[in-house]
Amino acid sequence: MNITVYLGANEGREPALKTAVRELGAWIGEHGHTLVYGGSRVGLMGAVAESALSAGGKVIGVEPQELQLDGLTELIVTEDMTDRKTKMIELGDAFIAFPGGTGTLEEIAEVMSKLALNQLDAPCIFYNLNGYYDYMKALLDHMIEMELSTKERQKKIYFANTLEEVAALLN
Repeated sequence: MNITVYLGANEGREPALKTAVRELGAWIGEHGHTLVYGGSRVGLMGAVAESALSAGGKVIGVEPQELQLDGLTELIVTEDMTDRKTKMIELGDAFIAFPGGTGTLEEIAEVMSKLALNQLDAPCIFYNLNGYYDYMKALLDHMIEMELSTKERQKKIYFANTLEEVAALLN
């Protein structure tokens, strides 16, 4: 399975982020999956890729810039960020939003839109480490309450608090 993971090039201030992202990368590699990610060698992006590679996994980096991690299984250089988002969705069989910034939010929002329009049929998982995405869950619930979205349009959107919950959603 190709698992597209959206996450930041920054490390953040919580050490638990780097630990959890390394565990996620290792799990992807150990289970014979392929990581699809933004291609960077820095921050959380670099950590997830390095751990997937170290665990014997394949890693596809999709990157429009020159900060690629050496040793990737495959590197796809795109024209710009729009092309990068499109390629990462094309390659993915499942999508995970690890805690990240506005770029992570933008990328996973496109996945959610495609799910809502039935242009994509894949799990979209918010890795809700330490409650990071609690407000996103509340916002999605609020959209349904306000009748601006429906449960049907959000049926493939999940929230997982641990790697075990992420893994269960992917199996």
